[in-house]
Amino acid sequence: MGYNKVVISGINTSELTTLKEEEKIALLKEIKATGSKAARDKLIKGNLRLVLSVIQKFTGRGEDVDDLFQIGVVGLIKAINNFDLTKEVRFSTYCVPMISGELRRHLRDYSQIKVSRSLRDLAYKAIQARERLTTKLQREPDIDEIAADIGEKRSEVVIALESISDPVSLYEPVYSDSGDTVYIMDQIGDKNDIESWMDELTIRDTIKNLGERERNIIYLRFMKGRTQVEVANEIGISQAQVSRLEKGAINRIKNSI
Repeated sequence: MGYNKVVISGINTSELTTLKEEEKIALLKEIKATGSKAARDKLIKGNLRLVLSVIQKFTGRGEDVDDLFQIGVVGLIKAINNFDLTKEVRFSTYCVPMISGELRRHLRDYSQIKVSRSLRDLAYKAIQARERLTTKLQREPDIDEIAADIGEKRSEVVIALESISDPVSLYEPVYSDSGDTVYIMDQIGDKNDIESWMDELTIRDTIKNLGERERNIIYLRFMKGRTQVEVANEIGISQAQVSRLEKGAINRIKNSI
């Protein structure tokens, strides 16, 4: 999602300025020493592009971009308030998890999917611990560090955090090249389904009966994730030939099921 010449929360994003790291540190020192509102405002404005870059990961979920931007700014302000100048870490590196955490908390609190109170409470504790440890360590902690901090098992913390994650559409693309799009639903299967298991055996037998070139194409395309262009270059034929052979092989497999 691009933000050039886009107005968000009354701000023309094309006019936003950025600060060098030394300028950020100088402003942070001034804020810590004098509480200067002018320095704080300048530091906030100089990091709004960073907020925009972070919220891109959270768009496309039905949330208003203006709301996400304002929430991201809250995370930025928290980062300014908690940044430790004695640590050797870039301010932007510290900001990103703080901004992301604020956005995740918002999405968790307003999620349309209902999660049990105990899981939500544990997830909230984990998020608080993550922010606390981020301030202490000046980096984003890993799951083991979060679990140790709140005295919970790693697996339970993972489950709790996953429970408040945003759902993903089965039709969301995970890979796309040369028109060959792979969706999440293409990678999901029921391993306990007896019919699927029998179909898999049939497919394997059919593949064994394909010609060597067809077997190679199927292997490269669906086991190695190659595009038709890559397969063509690898086996020395045209992309059109790969497409024709692939379609023929797939039709034979389909007809065998």
